[in-house]
Amino acid sequence: MRPIAIFQHDPNQRAGQLQTLLNDWHVSTVHIHPEAGDALPRQARDFSGLVLLGSNRSVTDPLPWIAQEKALLKQALAMDIPVLGHCFGGQLLARALGAEVTRNPVPCIGWETLHVTPLARALFGGAAEASTFNWHYETFALPKGATRALFGTHCRNKGFTLGLHIGLQCHLEVTEDIVQDWCQAGAQELRLPCGQSVQPGARRAHRLTAESALPDTARGRVASHCGDPDHRDGPCLHRRSCPCFIPSVGGRRDRWPWPRW
Repeated sequence: MRPIAIFQHDPNQRAGQLQTLLNDWHVSTVHIHPEAGDALPRQARDFSGLVLLGSNRSVTDPLPWIAQEKALLKQALAMDIPVLGHCFGGQLLARALGAEVTRNPVPCIGWETLHVTPLARALFGGAAEASTFNWHYETFALPKGATRALFGTHCRNKGFTLGLHIGLQCHLEVTEDIVQDWCQAGAQELRLPCGQSVQPGARRAHRLTAESALPDTARGRVASHCGDPDHRDGPCLHRRSCPCFIPSVGGRRDRWPWPRW
């Protein structure tokens, strides 16, 4: 089986639970760091799937690697190769599908219980809600033909599905050390004036263990299987016959100047 390509755009925005799950399932991965100067692959067909993690960049920044990554996404979409985008990655997926990415009315930082739409509950083990970590200033519109999967109090479009592809504006992949590293790196940002959509530091830390400690929690919320006995112990990578490729999630915020209320 061809490996899964994981595009990491920031040292602190790592694959976390996603990498643990893929390791458990003996799925090979290739990590690519475009922001650090890694050359992007020329052919999406070299991979079984693409995973795009978060970034401090905006998808609208005029950087060569962002344009190249978007072009690779379009290749994958045309070839029906599954794409999973997290935060910045979800926004870039939405852009590749022709949707707009705009400033959210307020920043969303911290833990939030999101609502799972009825059509997406099979992806979350039937759950109507999902606890997620969030750090973003921009948001995507739903691409044409996509189905809203998640929505929150301060951001309407927190996730979508379109065929085999998933775009998320939240984080199910985080571990305790990842969240701590993000908060430490963004300490100055977190000291700025904020509103109800930005969670106080004490509450962010209090929920770390409960929400991000166990890989099995991510397995239950993120991994979706088609019911085929061969797929119960690992991810289904059948692209055309079985629409249940969902490795996990990753990424953090997308840079935008802090809003002045």
